[in-house]
Amino acid sequence: MLHYSIIPGLFAEMQKDIRDREWLTHEDILALNFIRRPVPFVFRRHYRAGLRSHILEVLRPEDLTKETEGVESDSLTWFPRARPLRMLRIFRTRFADLKAAKQELHTVKIVESYLSPDLMARSNEFLVDYETYGARDLLLCGLQEYVEGEILDPWGHMTHRHLTDLFKRMKPTAAHPGKNGPEMWLKTVKAYGGEFIERIKAMIREAGHVPDLAGVGNLLLTSEGRVRLVDINNISEVSHDTDIRLDDRGYPVCDKSIEALSLLEQKLLNRSFDPTEKIYRTFLDPRRMRDVKEIERKFHMTVESGYPAVAPD
Repeated sequence: MLHYSIIPGLFAEMQKDIRDREWLTHEDILALNFIRRPVPFVFRRHYRAGLRSHILEVLRPEDLTKETEGVESDSLTWFPRARPLRMLRIFRTRFADLKAAKQELHTVKIVESYLSPDLMARSNEFLVDYETYGARDLLLCGLQEYVEGEILDPWGHMTHRHLTDLFKRMKPTAAHPGKNGPEMWLKTVKAYGGEFIERIKAMIREAGHVPDLAGVGNLLLTSEGRVRLVDINNISEVSHDTDIRLDDRGYPVCDKSIEALSLLEQKLLNRSFDPTEKIYRTFLDPRRMRDVKEIERKFHMTVESGYPAVAPD
């Protein structure tokens, strides 16, 4: 039974605009005015839901039943985790008007035009008329392909041993050195990693935009050896002037994404980046990087304190 003292807090949370809610449930999704009922799926909050969007797994009810009640096999009961059919994203961004919303969609299309399906999780974005307590507003949502894999952290380890351990975790029955073994997989990783890096560089040079490569979990390494971008929430414009651009949460995402790109080039491909290359010359200037690090420190302090992090005017 709920304690009476927490009921007012729960009620207040339920009254919020969904973009301001900390998390959403299956029932919250069913209550949305743009969801057609009956819904043959179950929505479950994904662990990576964060500052920029709600992320929910779209599951079959029967798969969820197997996960919770178990499956009998050879006198043993096992509990297979329900695999999402898609990921539902509900963006927290508020748009001043339809033009601003369409601009956001345009930046997503830029990324899709440079990254093939092998290098990103494809997503179908759509704008809906969100109704809440008599008010209406534009809301951006997306149904995204579900990608299974291990997080590829540009600041983390990418040694031969670490990557081999990832392979064994993803393919525990294929750890032999033959055709399907770790050495062949590592060659595939480097090939796809190199292609991913070059396509991101082309996007920066030609389209002047870069996706968020710095966020934890934004890049996954799959069992097929592919590097895939799974988060397209925060695509930033690239400017080579001296100003450090912050996103709407006050984070230097452009600078950090290009730093992440340089780390991938060094660690994943085992090659030094060219400091004279225009992309790196601007953003990896030591003085600029010190300033970015201080901005990042203040950002994390603000987020951890519980106050909303927003970019200054």
